[in-house]
Amino acid sequence: MSNVHNIAFLAAQNPLQNYYSRLTDPSLNPFRGIYQLNTFDLAVMIPYFLVLVVLATYGIHRYFLVYSFVKHRKNTPDPPPDPAVWPRVTIQLPIYNERYVIERLVEAVCRFDYPRELLQIQVLDDSTDHTQQVARDCVERQQALGIDIQYLHRANREGYKAGALAEGLKAATGEFIAIFDADFLPAPDFLRRTVPHLASDPKMAMVQTRWTYLNRDYSALTEVEAILLDGHFVIEHGARSRSGLFFNFNGTAGVWRRAAIDDAGGWQHDTLTEDTDLSYRAQLRGWQFRYLLDIECASELPVEMNAFKAQQARWAKGLMQTGKKLLPRILRADIPGKIKAEAFFHLSANITYPLMVVLSAMLLPAMIVRFYQGWFQMLLIDLPIFLASSASISGFYLASQRVLYPKRWYRSIPYLPFVMAVGIGLSVRNAKAVLEAVFGVKSEFIRTPKYRIEGQSGSWRAKVYRNRAGWMPYLEVALGLYFAATVWYSIQNENYLTVPFLLLFVWGYLYTGLMSLVQGRFDRFRHRVPVPEEVRPAATGVML
Repeated sequence: MSNVHNIAFLAAQNPLQNYYSRLTDPSLNPFRGIYQLNTFDLAVMIPYFLVLVVLATYGIHRYFLVYSFVKHRKNTPDPPPDPAVWPRVTIQLPIYNERYVIERLVEAVCRFDYPRELLQIQVLDDSTDHTQQVARDCVERQQALGIDIQYLHRANREGYKAGALAEGLKAATGEFIAIFDADFLPAPDFLRRTVPHLASDPKMAMVQTRWTYLNRDYSALTEVEAILLDGHFVIEHGARSRSGLFFNFNGTAGVWRRAAIDDAGGWQHDTLTEDTDLSYRAQLRGWQFRYLLDIECASELPVEMNAFKAQQARWAKGLMQTGKKLLPRILRADIPGKIKAEAFFHLSANITYPLMVVLSAMLLPAMIVRFYQGWFQMLLIDLPIFLASSASISGFYLASQRVLYPKRWYRSIPYLPFVMAVGIGLSVRNAKAVLEAVFGVKSEFIRTPKYRIEGQSGSWRAKVYRNRAGWMPYLEVALGLYFAATVWYSIQNENYLTVPFLLLFVWGYLYTGLMSLVQGRFDRFRHRVPVPEEVRPAATGVML
């Protein structure tokens, strides 16, 4: 009779009161004493929790990186003195069909404040379109001005970027090798500030600088991309470098010692991230790396969703390929355990993308099963796991913004849900890439097209190099609709605490899917990001 009274009392309450009462008073749970665990529930809940535990483990690792970054904040290198004799440097510019940005890059490196007689520039062109003529004309103009610059064109793309860099090394004369992708814009003093770090230490193999972004304020998408990359360049690189752990060259905006490249086995093209591959091989040989957080190099972010997704998928697949190739060697190496552990987390991190897809598929069945198990158990078990796997993302990226923008870091807070949602939306494409790496499926090196878009000006709609959407966006839209139904189910069952979390999945999948399909039609209506009052100048002087 008491249970009947309790249920009648609940019915008289509004939904929020009903939900609160069931949440706080176990005696009001209508399924108390009725629910019995069965085989189906176990089949759902065991893999569900296994996935959550793995995701939470990588989430805790993000907390560890933030902790390490702060703990070792004083372990940063002082600027070394200039060398008594400046060494010879070769600058390599690998390009492939980059007609819109190659001229900007060549002009930037030709303005370097470095002894001209000690500078060699190589334009390594694998292009198959009009870029060949644009690059050749640009090189000839600089040669007429007395610049030691060479145009090297390959008739094939064997080895892709790694192959081009290796081919260029055959004719390189520099003791040090600086590398810049086509969309970068280094400052005139770039070599003056980086080369001394290598020249002063014969065991120093590579110095990596931090990327900044010419078009961060172009749209909400580019703002999210910038926050994602800031997390990598500030917290990940900063924590690993300061702690004496292995970290990687990012393929551009860095300078290598030629002897270290040769000693590590040279550029190899059996992965899509040849930069990370060479980095780990060099560090396993005992070479040292240095990350220079305060030296910036401006770059251009992808403004089109399909280009951004292709870039992220290439990085995800390449990192997993590198892990598959080198992790056994790293774990057997005679190096400290903390270096092995961090290398494992770094090179295996993208396994979270397939797990995110599995979690997406299992959320609704798991919600139904957990509903009948009672609310107290859900909060006791699910909430800590959620904080470990999801809240760590916000803390990680917010920490990077606080380092870069100490006076206005809080303005990044509204973007954090979008950062998390975009990460979820990328999971389908990246999961496919990761599984291809695991099972040894080879694919072409798909470079990220750039359109010379700086600040909030410019358009890409009428330009070539646009990536095709393919079938993947339709699956992403379907998943977005699936999670919309899951939100409806949660509301119907008064499971209000899960709604904000589920809305991230709805927005993430619908945003990436629909932007992939229709972004070109609505680009003129894009949301422009207000230019902040506190701005950081890029290395070129462009205000970001």
